[in-house]
Amino acid sequence: MNYRHAFHAGNHADVLKHVALLALCDALTAKPAPLFALDTHAGAGLYALAGEEAGRTGEAVDGIGRLLAASPTGTPVHPAIRRYLDAVADCRAAHGEDGYPGSPWLLAHALREQDRIACCELRDEEAALLKRHVGGDPRVAVHARDGYAAIRALLPPKIGAVRYARGLVLIDPPYEAQLAEFDTARAALRDALVLWPQAVYALWYPIKRRSALNPFYRSAATLEAKSVLACELLVRPDDSPLRMNGSGLLILNAPWQFDAVMRSVLDALRARLGDTGASAQLAWLKAPA
Repeated sequence: MNYRHAFHAGNHADVLKHVALLALCDALTAKPAPLFALDTHAGAGLYALAGEEAGRTGEAVDGIGRLLAASPTGTPVHPAIRRYLDAVADCRAAHGEDGYPGSPWLLAHALREQDRIACCELRDEEAALLKRHVGGDPRVAVHARDGYAAIRALLPPKIGAVRYARGLVLIDPPYEAQLAEFDTARAALRDALVLWPQAVYALWYPIKRRSALNPFYRSAATLEAKSVLACELLVRPDDSPLRMNGSGLLILNAPWQFDAVMRSVLDALRARLGDTGASAQLAWLKAPA
């Protein structure tokens, strides 16, 4: 699998990932202390859904497109989903009606003046676009480097005289190595927890056949985090090995009551984005003490 952001912008996986990302930001900014956010595989930060890459796959039609059609302005919508739709609307007001925000744009949109963000992208072309899209924000540092290496280099975060006790790390790799990427991501999480144990970590992962992920679930449960939560949305049955049937987020050190928010979010997204046989699951792989 080569999951380059531009080809899949606005699809069902992006919807899940970005709804959850904003919910995490809102939970963390409920306290006044400054935050640091690290986006390890940031992509270009902003996309045009009518552009060459996203237009070629058309995946946004069954993602953000379907959600917008099912959730017009003024209709009752889950608050976390409305938060996401409002962010997309703000992005489009600034960048055009086919604009779609990547995670760096959403982090800059959701976090505060006192917070700081580091975004990493290894591909030169996308790193240049990322710098153009968010690099002008004084809160955002753009790094053209490997995101896994950045975990070891940038954590625990200290900028100037400020040491950041709280924050968020989003790991959203392309899974070019397929199942082997899960081992790489787990090792990165293990290292990150040693360096910055109190942070919230979110790892996105694709789902083809869910049963193939059982070793990943078992190993994730052994990570030295206070808690490990899996949030998953499958928009179709996971019986096709040739396509991405859904995706999940592994959340380490989830904020208080985040699981309750995501349980209802997953049900709402399944109802709006799912085909026949769609499912949603939220499970503690390691419950908080």
